[in-house]
Amino acid sequence: MWVRLAVFVCWLVLGGQGQDRASFHRSGDRNGRCQYTFTVDSPVESSCPSSIRGPETENLSARLTLLEAVVSRVLGAEGLTEVAGEASDVQETRRLIQDKEQLDRQVQELRRRVEQLTMETEKLREKPCPLVQADPTDGFGVMKGSGPVTNGEFQELKAELSELPAPAKVRENVQNNTGCGELVSVGEPETHQKADGITGKYGMWFQDPVATGRLYGPNTVWRINAVGKDVKELYAYENLEQLARGLPMKVVVLPEPVESTGATVYRGFLYYQRRRSPTLLRFDLASEKIVSRKDLPQAGFHGKYPYSWGGYTDIDLAVDEQGLWAIYSTDKARGAIVLSQLDPESLEVIRSWETNVRKNKVANAFMICGRLYTIASYSTKTTTVNYTFDTASGKSKMLDVPFHNHYRYNSMIDYNYAKKKLYAWDNFHMVTYDVKLGGF
Repeated sequence: MWVRLAVFVCWLVLGGQGQDRASFHRSGDRNGRCQYTFTVDSPVESSCPSSIRGPETENLSARLTLLEAVVSRVLGAEGLTEVAGEASDVQETRRLIQDKEQLDRQVQELRRRVEQLTMETEKLREKPCPLVQADPTDGFGVMKGSGPVTNGEFQELKAELSELPAPAKVRENVQNNTGCGELVSVGEPETHQKADGITGKYGMWFQDPVATGRLYGPNTVWRINAVGKDVKELYAYENLEQLARGLPMKVVVLPEPVESTGATVYRGFLYYQRRRSPTLLRFDLASEKIVSRKDLPQAGFHGKYPYSWGGYTDIDLAVDEQGLWAIYSTDKARGAIVLSQLDPESLEVIRSWETNVRKNKVANAFMICGRLYTIASYSTKTTTVNYTFDTASGKSKMLDVPFHNHYRYNSMIDYNYAKKKLYAWDNFHMVTYDVKLGGF
């Protein structure tokens, strides 16, 4: 459009100038004929020099120069606009291509992370995560939650009851001893000692309810710090006072390492699970020798069926008025708690019950008068004893008995029927709870 306008203006100028310079003449020649003459000035000044036409030519030239400048500016502006538009389009295209490449890289990274997280999830489902400690030799495992490990603490897996098919029939009824009844209440925790060092974060301690030996009486206190690659040290204290002072009277080195916090003391013997195996050991505290060993049939071990806090607590040994018990699970039970009464000498299974509560949904368990009791949470300060299973009737039911984790990380709970107390290890601290049974 600007080109056409420029040509039109040029035509007007030139046309106007041509009209100003044209002239028409009529005259007769020598032969008497009439001649007509039409004269137009030449556009080239040098071709037709004339002093009269010089200024007009210069004027025309100036006007043409001005016109050319105007046309050049018009055409230049239009060209620059087109070039700028094309440059802007190229830059926008490049930016879009760069954005697409960046998004493609982000998508690939997200896909890679999703695949990695999927693989890690599958691995966690197959086996528990090991405990992460500052000490690289620590072999004590704790199962992790959806969340990450922070400052040595572990996220609690919420303890909820998950019902399975009805429990198996009781093969043989167990008669309750005199003084037994259902758990009614648990008292406030009483602290007796605090362990020093990281090896004492988790552990176990107990007093023998039936101590008959001359070396160790019913007041003797036994303690094991459970964090370490090979846990073998068993501390003996003369009484609770010496425990509070931190003065052991003897340190026994066990011949085979301990797995987790499921050991117990009964009738002068330490009963515990051998590390990384389903083997149960009976250790004579007097002679300091292993006198019996037996594999617990089909029992999961080393993180397959632990309590909710982890710690390789697959097999938990307990003692009550009716004898020695094993609390564990099997593949056949699909993770539900299996309860077996054991022969205290041979470690043979006398009878078994399958409960309807999953082991990894409760924080811990203990036995009182042939009844299994479970704790809902290991880290909530105020939680409950939330479930019981009676071996005499084969029936289970929900409970709501308040229980306090004063130090918010309870890794061991055992019952001493002679003292009518629960012994617990709560985040480095050794504590006891008084219990009250129904009817007494």
